[in-house]
Amino acid sequence: MKVWLKYLIGIALGILTAVLLPPGTAQAESALNFIVEIVVRFGRYTLLPLLFFSVATAFFKLQEDRLLLKTGIWTGSIILISSAALMALGLISSLVVRLPRIPITVEKMNDIPSLDWENLLRALFPYSGFEALLDGAYLLPCFVLAGIAGMGAAVDKSATKSAVSLFESLSRLFYIVMSFFSEVLAVGMIAIMCRWTLDFIFVLKAKVYLPLILMLSADLFIMVFVIYPLVLRFLCHDPHPFRVLYAGICPFMAAFFSGDTNLALQINMRHGKESLGIRSRVNSVTFPLFSIFGRGGAAWVTAVCFVLVFRSYSSLRISFSDIMWVAGLSFILSFALMQIPYGGPFIAVTVMCVLYGRGFEAGYLLLKDASPVICSFAAGMDAITAMVGSYIVGVKTGRIRHQELKKFI
Repeated sequence: MKVWLKYLIGIALGILTAVLLPPGTAQAESALNFIVEIVVRFGRYTLLPLLFFSVATAFFKLQEDRLLLKTGIWTGSIILISSAALMALGLISSLVVRLPRIPITVEKMNDIPSLDWENLLRALFPYSGFEALLDGAYLLPCFVLAGIAGMGAAVDKSATKSAVSLFESLSRLFYIVMSFFSEVLAVGMIAIMCRWTLDFIFVLKAKVYLPLILMLSADLFIMVFVIYPLVLRFLCHDPHPFRVLYAGICPFMAAFFSGDTNLALQINMRHGKESLGIRSRVNSVTFPLFSIFGRGGAAWVTAVCFVLVFRSYSSLRISFSDIMWVAGLSFILSFALMQIPYGGPFIAVTVMCVLYGRGFEAGYLLLKDASPVICSFAAGMDAITAMVGSYIVGVKTGRIRHQELKKFI
């Protein structure tokens, strides 16, 4: 059975559980949240070991093939362009379509989340390199350490031959373990989907968020089924671009309904390798970089949500300078979410409201109740973008073996 079908069955069972057996007490809600947390922890369990050994091996092989710089340039360019394009999509759609205002809340601000650039840099280079292997949310320190190890091994191949063989063997080992965990995670999707369905039902009952959900759905459809296929057709000369999207079905479902970009990373890596045929040396580098930096979906959702908050608070027309401010800050903040795999867009909107001031400081509270569903769109878009972007890099570096559709997992 295809992996995406297993996940789809888990999703269907989760919906039925939420509709037929909704938690009726606070204790039941707490138990469901606990189960979801355990499932997410289970899904991320093998991420850091796999990431470290796979990235180190990939850097060594790319350096050996003289493709490290080319791979990095293509990946970085696609991340920047896709993030800018998604931000522009969100900003244009929110300016063209005037969403109904959300009633102002009387809730007061309490603990305001923030983004600390200084801590991000400190965590990037901890006092001990081993600390880079401890944080399951902030993946960049692990990626950097692994990359340095891989490039170091390429300097003296004879002296590091045994280490490279060990790293490659461990990479394959943890890939096998990860594949098993990703299969079992289909069962865990029951709890994740049950939680998401309950949140979605709550948002639908509120009614005020329905226009926002419809706009995000329309944007997602346009980007995934129109723009991305055209990009693949133009850049890769692929006569069947929709097979790339087919390979992204399972990662999209995992990312969308969990809202967790790190949870979807391993599933993306597996489908990129086994379905699309992207070779490990590229697959192991591009997908982590997209998961860390490629948060264009967050920039898209942040831009849409801040414009909605602005129009809910003010009947004035948004000035050109404010539009440029929203565009620039939503784009920049998307790169600051590398330490926040879950709920990043809501935090970005919060930061923008506080920075904008002028009585908008509490504007983020208008979206608080709907934040789990809103952030799902960003995570799903990021998963598809990572799949499309990694495929392009694989084609442009010549490190891909095209698979027949029937061989897709």
